[in-house]
Amino acid sequence: MKQPTGNSLPKKIGFYSLFFAYFTGGINHFVEPEIYIPLIPPYLVYVNELNLLSGLAEVILAIGLLFRITRKWAMHGIILMLFAFLPTHIYFIEMGSCISESICLDPWVAWVRLIVVHPILIYWAFIYRNYKTK
Repeated sequence: MKQPTGNSLPKKIGFYSLFFAYFTGGINHFVEPEIYIPLIPPYLVYVNELNLLSGLAEVILAIGLLFRITRKWAMHGIILMLFAFLPTHIYFIEMGSCISESICLDPWVAWVRLIVVHPILIYWAFIYRNYKTK
């Protein structure tokens, strides 16, 4: 599989979009924790701390993308983090895809998010693991 390299505009857009998505997503854990905390399955403890930790991880990993020396590790970290988030997606489906006073989606949307979108996010991080900026 050919890795994205160089400075073509589509490659740059994809790479910096990846950075922006995780950086802003991580910050949002601090700004709007009420969105994320209800998604944490009840069998996990310290939900507030888990929310803050996941937000911090997203921010740190996003920043790690910007430096060639840490990029590969950041990408692997993002992939591991996405796997770690799978229980929240499954829990959301188990709850009927609705969190009172927050997020309510049709169940098929939650399934597409789990089965289609999540693997695409993993692949997106994977293909940029060796990306070289100039």
